[in-house]
Amino acid sequence: MPISLYASSAGVFIRMLSNLEAILAKAEAYAAERKFNPDVLVASRLAPDMNPFSFQIQAATDRSKLFVARVIGQPAPGWEDTEKTFAEVKERLQKGLAYHRSIAQADLDGLEDKLIPLKIRGEDVQWPALKYLLENAMPNFYFHYTTAYAILRHNGVPVGKRDFTG
Repeated sequence: MPISLYASSAGVFIRMLSNLEAILAKAEAYAAERKFNPDVLVASRLAPDMNPFSFQIQAATDRSKLFVARVIGQPAPGWEDTEKTFAEVKERLQKGLAYHRSIAQADLDGLEDKLIPLKIRGEDVQWPALKYLLENAMPNFYFHYTTAYAILRHNGVPVGKRDFTG
């Protein structure tokens, strides 16, 4: 059976961003239970020299939407990276989910070999869509998805592997 580019990309992005949405709900409930404002989580980071939680959500939604938009040949929706509150971070995540849910399977399937122009380490290259997904888009998406999860877990949000994987 041939691989479905839709199932391997937009389908995975929908599942994982939905998991992250559920994790954010747990973070909000944890903050209410512990009587602190969840907005403090937005600027949280694992180390002083890394980007905060808000950036991780921005990057995960950006990496996923850029892959899909480039492959289907449409401009990616533009979202300003201005999220400063927990509500704004949740809204950004919902925008990402809405975008991926708006993509039809027929929009992506069959485009596995389509050459996608990219800039990799400052060099202009063209990669087939499947290579771009597997070697660039997915690793970047999962890096930021995992970091967002880890920041919340580090801050005491009671989540585990099942929350991560869904």
